[in-house]
Amino acid sequence: PPRPGANMALPAEAESRLFRSLRAAAGAAAHAAALGLPAGVAVLARPGSSLFSWHPLLMALAVSLLMTEALLVFSPEASPLRALSRKAKARAHWALQVLAVLCAALGLGLVAYNKHVHGTGHLRTWHGRVGLLTALYFAAQSLGGLLLLYPKLAGGWTPGKLRLYHATAGLVGYLLGCASLMLGMCSLWFTTAARGAAWYLAVLCPVLTSLVVMNQVSNAYLYRKRSQH
Repeated sequence: PPRPGANMALPAEAESRLFRSLRAAAGAAAHAAALGLPAGVAVLARPGSSLFSWHPLLMALAVSLLMTEALLVFSPEASPLRALSRKAKARAHWALQVLAVLCAALGLGLVAYNKHVHGTGHLRTWHGRVGLLTALYFAAQSLGGLLLLYPKLAGGWTPGKLRLYHATAGLVGYLLGCASLMLGMCSLWFTTAARGAAWYLAVLCPVLTSLVVMNQVSNAYLYRKRSQH
């Protein structure tokens, strides 16, 4: 005779496989969106056609590609580095984050210089303010990540607590970055360059990656922590 509870275990296992498959599909879509948005922005901005043309591309590379991929490194279903150790993944994550900060800093510097050349004001829009806040947040978060790479610097903090706080703060920073991208998509330049379905498709990219990253962080830290109590 079947063991008690065996019939319940099978559906639960099948449900778990289904959720893993859905997360893997969502992760693949997030990778496509992360690369697709900068590619689309490159077509619209035509980098090199003007000084400003580099700004949208660099910011899309920083947030959409580099920061998204830095976070997906730790995805159990969608990471391209699944076979590597956690330490190797952490180093890859930090390297991608540093590249994201450099891209964002260069993008901000170029748009600030462009405004100076044309005599226009700085930080007059929510896009500009949130963008600057995001870049500063990225830099602070990357410095905080050094505590995980080199635990001796953390003093009495346990690695588990550091990972939880870093992941939570990183999620907030990532959502700020996606908000900055979406505010940029409401600018006169972007709404003129991308019309109709192209605009909605562009907006969908940070929305999709945000949902995937939120689900990843929640499953890795928040839900697991709750289940331990």
